[in-house]
Amino acid sequence: MNYNLFRPWESLDPWQKEYIAEPIDQDDFLLCGRQVGKTTAMSIKAVELCVHQMKRGEDVLIASITEKQGYFMLAKALAYANAVYPDMIVTKGKDKPTMHIIKFKNGTRILSYAAGETGEGLRGLTVKKLFIDEGSRMSREFFIAVSPMLSVIGGSMDIASTPCGKEGFFFDCSKDERFKKFYISAEDCPRHTKDFLENEKVRLGKTAYAQEYLAIFMDEMRRIFSDEWIKEVCKAKRGEIVISVKSYIGIDVAGFGKDITTYEILEFIDKNKIIQIENIIEKGNLTTQTSDRIINLNNIYKFLGIGIDDGGIGFGVYSELMRNEKTKRKTTPLNNASRATDADGEKSKKLLKEEMYINLLIYGEQKRISLLDDDEVKASLSSIQHDETGKIYGSDSHIVEGIIRALWLIKTKGLNLFVHTF
Repeated sequence: MNYNLFRPWESLDPWQKEYIAEPIDQDDFLLCGRQVGKTTAMSIKAVELCVHQMKRGEDVLIASITEKQGYFMLAKALAYANAVYPDMIVTKGKDKPTMHIIKFKNGTRILSYAAGETGEGLRGLTVKKLFIDEGSRMSREFFIAVSPMLSVIGGSMDIASTPCGKEGFFFDCSKDERFKKFYISAEDCPRHTKDFLENEKVRLGKTAYAQEYLAIFMDEMRRIFSDEWIKEVCKAKRGEIVISVKSYIGIDVAGFGKDITTYEILEFIDKNKIIQIENIIEKGNLTTQTSDRIINLNNIYKFLGIGIDDGGIGFGVYSELMRNEKTKRKTTPLNNASRATDADGEKSKKLLKEEMYINLLIYGEQKRISLLDDDEVKASLSSIQHDETGKIYGSDSHIVEGIIRALWLIKTKGLNLFVHTF
């Protein structure tokens, strides 16, 4: 049977069927490669539990790092419930489905909330089943906050993720015997083509590919930005900062398909105080739309510098900015594959990408930069890793890619420490 993206329950993989049929009191651990269908399986199981295994007044909670992730799973659950159990959903009045709740006529509910960095906002809830998506990116503080919500009524936990090195609560769960384990490699997923996986293996390298697609915990992969670093750096609040005339923007341009473009704006107060004042995310943009967006933002913020990767799709945006009178003298190409050059004309041995990431890490350690207290920003930071060769990779890197470019401009242009050549 052909796979239907909008009706995935019609062509479930064998492991998905087995997982969905698990009893409600079983804790399940799903170690998954990218895009193998874990979110689909969890969303369907949430509905099945509410309809068949739970009692009036009992809740399922979907906990995710960001609101967008939670909305995505809840939307999948609602689509399945509408198709298979349309008469079971409360569809009218104050109890109709929202972006956070689906209520069933038997008195059960599916709740979906962002956990944030620590899970503090979820304290006080009592649930029968807790679904945790992308668990490898969540801090231990989150699990300390949410675990007690299961104890009162004998609830259970399903936790799923791609690996993120051999560290954290998710890795600990992989060794916990109370969990039933599901291991799903992308190479066993019929929706991934052999050509696609071969290209990804070349693009990512052996180590990152093994983690992201084979779902293997790799000793060689280490996070760059620790939970403590993120906690100390991500303290800036939107609306509390008065915009001056020293703003810089870094842009990560979307690739083909449904990829996202991010615009990250930093305010240079002085050399020891740099503050992120905005994080803008857009999906599915054409290059001309991205260029227009940057030009419009420049009209508002009067940027001193615009940093963009001019490689690949980004070259079209860069070209448009260079043709615009208001942006052409402000725009700097910051290609990940190029190398930084110091004032003496010596090129660094590291790629510019590595230099920019290290630069952000150091500024944070020195408490010279404050990033937004924003779940999307934190999730992006927590996804960034490096392997034993120093190669940097992030499964959710778009936001950080914009931040490192804006900060690099402040360092190289605002502080006049280096020049950059290709």
